[in-house]
Amino acid sequence: MTKVISLFNQAGGVAKTTTAQNLGYHLSVRHHRVLLVDIDPQASLTTFMGLEPADLEKTVYDALVSSSDEPVPIHRDVHGMDLVPANILLANAEQELIFAELREFRLKEVLTPLLDNYDFILIDCPPSLGILSQISLVASTHVLVPIQCQFKALKGTDSLLKTVARVQRKLNRSLKIAGFFPTMYSANNSLDQRTLESIREQLSPIGKIFTPLPRATTVAEAAEYGKPLALCPNKNLAILRIFDEIAQAMEEI
Repeated sequence: MTKVISLFNQAGGVAKTTTAQNLGYHLSVRHHRVLLVDIDPQASLTTFMGLEPADLEKTVYDALVSSSDEPVPIHRDVHGMDLVPANILLANAEQELIFAELREFRLKEVLTPLLDNYDFILIDCPPSLGILSQISLVASTHVLVPIQCQFKALKGTDSLLKTVARVQRKLNRSLKIAGFFPTMYSANNSLDQRTLESIREQLSPIGKIFTPLPRATTVAEAAEYGKPLALCPNKNLAILRIFDEIAQAMEEI
């Protein structure tokens, strides 16, 4: 069965896109067929994968809003993964889907014909609780939550979890939480240490807490190269092990 995993948090800058890209790469290295779906109008995942969003003729937007059977625009074998890209036009979908029939299931309808072709589909959600995030959760089997090691980010998980619970209750009863991934962590920062401990105390009854992703310039540099971290000149072996750990956990969920 294909695992469709949404990388979801309503806050921005929590490493959702970094996680989607690198988790996807490590799953592909482990011989899985991986599709990345960029559902964020900022198109960060598309950019991180080395594409220029403004140059794309077709994106996930076309598949979502088309009244016909618009084929899903898939870029094949980008760093060992396939990619459904996005660009700023996706922002229009928020408005265009408001009155669409069965709008909550639109992304699920788009992805269903592709399920037999992939072992994992990773969806990079926008930093909001809007319709694009909602349709991503409806289309998913699991949700993985990157969460920044800051007190404000931890407090924000209340709204996030309520959104997930509402989708589970009304639209996707099979949706499961794959875990929480603490990010932007500095072991030398006492606030980060306290927040990480709070994350473990408060969220471990709900889902697995993964090894935190440390603050590191190599992660930002990877985005500049347009490649997963493992393919960049300045590799950080500790971070690569973390992503491989998560990939192994996703195999087991």
